[in-house]
Amino acid sequence: MGFLLTAWTPSGFQQPEGKNRIKVVCLDAGHGGKDPGCMGPKGSHEGIVTLKIILELGKKLKEAHPDLKVIYTRQTDNFIELNERANIANRNKADLFISVHCNAALNKSAYGTETYTMGLHKTDGNLNVAKRENSVILQEKDYQSSYNGFDPSSPLAHIMMANYQSAFMANSVRFASHVENEFSKTYKRKSFGVKQAGFLVIWRTAMPSVLVETGFLTNPTEEEYLNSEKGQGEVANAITAAFKKYKDEIEK
Repeated sequence: MGFLLTAWTPSGFQQPEGKNRIKVVCLDAGHGGKDPGCMGPKGSHEGIVTLKIILELGKKLKEAHPDLKVIYTRQTDNFIELNERANIANRNKADLFISVHCNAALNKSAYGTETYTMGLHKTDGNLNVAKRENSVILQEKDYQSSYNGFDPSSPLAHIMMANYQSAFMANSVRFASHVENEFSKTYKRKSFGVKQAGFLVIWRTAMPSVLVETGFLTNPTEEEYLNSEKGQGEVANAITAAFKKYKDEIEK
């Protein structure tokens, strides 16, 4: 069962209308353009890998659900501000927001997937991931005014912002759980499960939202996997299967 809850939008508060139907999905390829994201030891750029995965995901979603409207925050290797990514989802009245990223770690042997929803940081590791992903705002013009003085290096700022997505937490966790289950059970990948952290890209989305860390680009084996058609196809297939399960639950 879905939840009909009042949500924050840039123009104020809105009340979803009618039954819980998943009609519009917004797909977000993390980073891009002047913000390449993390890099792999073989030279892969996160912004390129995530774009390939997102385009494949969009194609598979449309094939499986012809009536579904798929919106992209970007379809080329260009830079989109984090604030605008949420605005794109809100303007198109998306019912679900999926942001795809690649993880990074100093330990080159680290590998596995994890899917985040907006929320309080439970560990320093969660906070560090959020800080890394949010630091891109430093490349944006007038970022202090755009994000109400948000400091990406401040743990307190991340904790305070985590409250804004609480209205959609249950369904965000529901979808995120399906994603991680598909990764681990269908494709036998190591899964760190569903986590919470304060990501700016899902801070102001007025719908259930997740950020999927598809693997560690800093691990040579996972870098090769995420760079391959096989790996990108499996990631897209896993998220597509998770979407079907989520959609069936919400719409029943």
